[in-house]
Amino acid sequence: MSALKEYSVEEKLVGLIKLQKVDTQLDQIKILRGELPIEVSDLADEVQGLHARKTRIEEEINGITEFVESKRQVIRDGEAGLAKYEKQSDNVKNSREFEALNKEIEMMQLDIKLAEKHIKDANEELVQKAKELDAAKKQISAKDSVLTSKKSELEKIIAETEKEEKVLKQLSDEARKDVEDRLLYSYDRIRKNYRNGLSVVPVERDACGGCYNAIPPQRQSEIRLHKKLVVCENCGRILVDSDLNDSVEVKA
Repeated sequence: MSALKEYSVEEKLVGLIKLQKVDTQLDQIKILRGELPIEVSDLADEVQGLHARKTRIEEEINGITEFVESKRQVIRDGEAGLAKYEKQSDNVKNSREFEALNKEIEMMQLDIKLAEKHIKDANEELVQKAKELDAAKKQISAKDSVLTSKKSELEKIIAETEKEEKVLKQLSDEARKDVEDRLLYSYDRIRKNYRNGLSVVPVERDACGGCYNAIPPQRQSEIRLHKKLVVCENCGRILVDSDLNDSVEVKA
């Protein structure tokens, strides 16, 4: 609030009413958007997580494929070794050489069988990973479709309200300049306490316009005099008379 001017109570009330009406219109725009911004953000995070999962599965598939190829090479090398040992068996000179050669052949045959088992197990795992990858891709497609729809819906609402919201934010900033810091602190604190964001409410039908608690006649008289700020004893909102409230107009 400017230090060059001393505002009367009525002027302070008018400033608060104006600020409240502007902020209420801004709140209505947020209500119009509803949970869409949160939904879009959550969906975007979910899709990102699904893409990360898809990438991880693809990397696992690549790793298993490389493992299978390494075992196939073991089999190729083993078969080549067996062919070599079979040729050598024709030139065995004694039983010791024969036993040593047989042991090498048996070891190589075991290596080949073990490699074949590894390939079999890896291929079964590949089938499972392929199913997981297909499921991840389908999830991504489904979630992407929903995300695109939600984004489009949100962008449409933002486009329709962007200009009005910009004007209202400017009006809110200007209105805040006409309210002293102490009152602004109270105003903002009360707004945070209530989901509807109402800090300043008129007395309607002898009751608080925020919590609908009855306001005594004497209290109503004080409110109409505009000599001091009066708050609801039940909810703590700032009370104004309906005539003053109706006299303040805000246009975006």
